[in-house]
Amino acid sequence: MAEKVTRAVRAARGVLFVHSSPRALCPHVEWAAGRALGTAVNFDWSEQPVYRGLLRAEFYWEGEAGTGAKLASALRGWDQLRFEVSEDPTPGSDGARWMHTPDLGVYFAQTDTAGNTVIPEDRIRYAMEIAGHDAVELHRELRLALGQAWDDELEPFRHASDFAPVVWLHQVG
Repeated sequence: MAEKVTRAVRAARGVLFVHSSPRALCPHVEWAAGRALGTAVNFDWSEQPVYRGLLRAEFYWEGEAGTGAKLASALRGWDQLRFEVSEDPTPGSDGARWMHTPDLGVYFAQTDTAGNTVIPEDRIRYAMEIAGHDAVELHRELRLALGQAWDDELEPFRHASDFAPVVWLHQVG
């Protein structure tokens, strides 16, 4: 009798932030994400206050290690979409982060257990080689390696919920 081999699948989890999507694209985003996850999904869409007429959603997911890459790949083809995918590290895999903007395309980075971007040694050496003794060029190369341009473009969208009215309380007297 053949011995049955079972393999433990390490569950990964993460978050998909759809920072901006045209209303007409939303069902297609859900379909693509569901296909990557292997199950139908429905997002709770809300208005994106940074750009009128666009919607935003957050979706917490669980799946096998590598599911974050599947999500990012499924969504990367739409130029009107801004999104981020994160995958937490597991005992057998590194964490990861993908960012996409219409102007910049996709950025990928490995992350540590605290969510910090990890820049490989070879990438740092490349930045130093390209920059030579030019500190401004080194700064530019390191910002590129860290995905700073993507962070700069996505930052206003990340704080969309911060646009709620603020009531200030002042002490009188």
